[in-house]
Amino acid sequence: MSKRDYYEVLGIAKGAGGDEIKKAYRKLAVKYHPDRNQDNPEAEVKFKEATEAYEVLSDDKKRSAYDQFGFAGVDNMGGPSFNASAFSGFEDLFGENMGGFGDIFESFFGGGGRRRRSGGRARGGDIRQDLRVDFHQAVFGMEAQLEYDRQEPCGTCNGAGGEGVRTCHQCGGTGQVRQSSGFFSIATACGACGGEGTVIENPCKTCGGSGTQRSRQKLKVTVPPGMDPERRIRLEGQGHYGPKGSPAGDLYVYIHVRPHAHFERHDHDMYCVIPVSMTQAALGADIWVRTLDDKRIKLKVPSGTQDGKMLRIRGEGVPVLNGGGRRGDLYVKLHVEIPSRLSGKEKDLLRQFAERHGEVEEPTPVKLKDL
Repeated sequence: MSKRDYYEVLGIAKGAGGDEIKKAYRKLAVKYHPDRNQDNPEAEVKFKEATEAYEVLSDDKKRSAYDQFGFAGVDNMGGPSFNASAFSGFEDLFGENMGGFGDIFESFFGGGGRRRRSGGRARGGDIRQDLRVDFHQAVFGMEAQLEYDRQEPCGTCNGAGGEGVRTCHQCGGTGQVRQSSGFFSIATACGACGGEGTVIENPCKTCGGSGTQRSRQKLKVTVPPGMDPERRIRLEGQGHYGPKGSPAGDLYVYIHVRPHAHFERHDHDMYCVIPVSMTQAALGADIWVRTLDDKRIKLKVPSGTQDGKMLRIRGEGVPVLNGGGRRGDLYVKLHVEIPSRLSGKEKDLLRQFAERHGEVEEPTPVKLKDL
């Protein structure tokens, strides 16, 4: 089943403001909350669909990425996570009488990397890894080897946690307990049995009944060309395994880019500053500029160039993520260098030039818009 457009899900226009987004989501959340529609399995689907749309459209960065790239844009930002931290403003969204709704919402979606499946079993925790890359690697992509620790199924009990099973006394075998706040009533996993409904009587001595043990993991991760340093890479199923063989969480790789000595990046464009001599700026010249990928490109400096003039080299910027080979532009800012040391003859020549040029001692200010 294909995903519906987020604006369509909330029933709002693309230019809708924050208050309109909140109002639309509140209406749908109240209408489709699963515990108010227990005989309607489609309600939970619509509730989560609306929540996913709200999480993206209420976040300025995610909304901008979605507007530009669609679902692919937010997938590269880690996608909708359903973590309660994304809904820290729920008191404002649902009103002060909701009390601890944020905590209950976190329990419902399993915040903090302990999301629950519909059957109630805990999903393994997520893992964060930080990866520092050079500017060139972030622009043109790379492969990196990661090493990290994660919980994997215990080798002694094969993830079972031990032998002998009895019904959990706290939840009576249902694996769930119910919490209420205002008119919301939400079923959450039982803390005593971890949502299993059963408790192991003879826990495994190796893992203590958890069914998991710590293991060193090696993994290759691909940083795609044009990777935005503000984004993260999500590797599904590479996080911690959950108790008693439940599914693994995800691995999130946060990219940190080291600055470059000569280039700066702004979205898909790159900028650099190239010095030119006073005579090159006055008379015009052809100069050679090296790009980030070490191409030599001839650039024409027009005669009468002023300090700070910007020249553009098309297609030599940052590759557009999932852009089919498209790239931004390289902008070259020209810095006119004035000689700090002159010989006597050179000074005489410049004085003659000044006299011929008609330089004045009290110049008239120029309009700011002309700068």
